[in-house]
Amino acid sequence: MKYRYNYIVPYQDVDATRRLRLYTMENYLLNVAGKVADEMGIGIPMLLPMNYTWIITHLNMEMLYLPKHGEEMVIETWIERNAHMLSVRDFRIYIKESASDNQALRLIGCAKTVWAVLDLTSREIVNIFDHKMFDGSVDGEVLNMARAPRLRPILLDDIENEGGVAGEVLHEIQYSDVDYNRHCNSCKYLEWMVNAQQAYDNQKPFRLDINYVKELYQGDKMWTRFLKTSDAVQYQQVDENGTTCCSAKISQIENVSC
Repeated sequence: MKYRYNYIVPYQDVDATRRLRLYTMENYLLNVAGKVADEMGIGIPMLLPMNYTWIITHLNMEMLYLPKHGEEMVIETWIERNAHMLSVRDFRIYIKESASDNQALRLIGCAKTVWAVLDLTSREIVNIFDHKMFDGSVDGEVLNMARAPRLRPILLDDIENEGGVAGEVLHEIQYSDVDYNRHCNSCKYLEWMVNAQQAYDNQKPFRLDINYVKELYQGDKMWTRFLKTSDAVQYQQVDENGTTCCSAKISQIENVSC
């Protein structure tokens, strides 16, 4: 079963080009995922009494461009599959071209997300997809999106050798960075990446691939490393021990593959 939600882009969600910020676009997708999960009876309010919550582990997104202030987006979503302790939720993103015609939609992007259920005590992923609450939750349509690239670690030697197109930026997790699940909100990782190095033209096609690896908490320190090439920027975020917390790549593309 597919669900649709509409968003009119407000002025506080756009950047200086008057187009939607990338990490805000991610936030819209996560909000839709949460609303739909609640409607389906598998949302956080249903999981918390079991001491569980949802977390996102991967996001792959392709956009023709990011919408501008005042444009109305329609975000369509469905669950592709629940298997191997992970749930795959897909999205299509449209622009509404007529205020009076709900069918006048133009595709501007798509996304594939991977989710897991986290035990709040052990902070380990658990498999509860055989629970009756998930019966009938899978739509089954497969979003035919190009495979995500393999992201290699960014070493300090790489940063030193690349000069002006590479570097790293320090962040300390603050009160306002921590979310409902008591860890750093996933959209913050992406916000810090694009602040460290701008990586896309929000009026041209691009692709984002991001992998969330390790939780961060208030007071933790994290370094955002980046390497910029002619058509992409790769990111790696590491903690004080050098352990990868998140990795990503933002690439220029010719068109969306899905």
